[in-house]
Amino acid sequence: MSTRDRNSVVVGVDGSDTSKSAVRVAAELATERGLNLKIIHALDFAPYGFGGPYMDSGGVYEWVEASGKAILAEAQEQAFAVNPIIDVHTELSIGSSAQWLVDLSENARVVVVGASGSGAAATALLGNTAINVTSHAHCPVVVVRGDAHAGGPVVVGVDGSPTSERAISVAFQEASLRNAPLVAVHVWSDLGPKAFEDPRAAALVPQGLEEDEHAVLAESLAGWQEKYPDVRVTREVYIDNPRARLLEWSKKAQLLVVGSRGRGGFKGMLLGSTSNSLVGGAHCPVVVVRPARP
Repeated sequence: MSTRDRNSVVVGVDGSDTSKSAVRVAAELATERGLNLKIIHALDFAPYGFGGPYMDSGGVYEWVEASGKAILAEAQEQAFAVNPIIDVHTELSIGSSAQWLVDLSENARVVVVGASGSGAAATALLGNTAINVTSHAHCPVVVVRGDAHAGGPVVVGVDGSPTSERAISVAFQEASLRNAPLVAVHVWSDLGPKAFEDPRAAALVPQGLEEDEHAVLAESLAGWQEKYPDVRVTREVYIDNPRARLLEWSKKAQLLVVGSRGRGGFKGMLLGSTSNSLVGGAHCPVVVVRPARP
């Protein structure tokens, strides 16, 4: 996940079990890559009717602020449990956690979020935060969910798009750092299950499809295997149903890497809906890689 002049891992916390897992993953990433760790917590007053006529705004603010500081202190201790000498910075603010994380992603190496959050009084990571951040961040986003299956492969979705190329780069780096095999998954059609059981749809499948799609996959991986000779690569080609294919691989992967969007159209695999469904349902952590900025 290398980007020049970016030396921090940023993680958002809300005190939930999911965000505690996110802190651990973020601390491990920072330690392995020699980066500093920034832990943020956004104070959310919406559940308390902030500004309402019957609310003791001063008392509520102090209570929510104290809760937020306690959440940050606990997260810092969790980071030190991973690495006692890690360089940790904590910050508290009022506002949208998703927007704050997106803003911080401008200068971060990677942003880490939990798949959902249900923290205590000062909830920061609402259920849609992961989707919002992965849709708008300026750097790769790790969404912590499920289990990082020890000994499993890093799995990357490939469709030949520029964003997919960026995902391949991240996947090779992660596989090399983790000393893990890499599985490159390419799906010809974004159509769902059983679509090609209809003879009319089956007629659309070109002759020699598997050979052609293996060539597409090989072209996408060209150069990366030479750059990372230590990474053992397995190539998997399927006709349809990218969501189900990648979800199935996530049951045995230690990490799943996808682009936030792909080519689109009939052959598009890494559409926004696919990455969103993986963020919400994968059985292992997911890295969502954003397109290059204009």
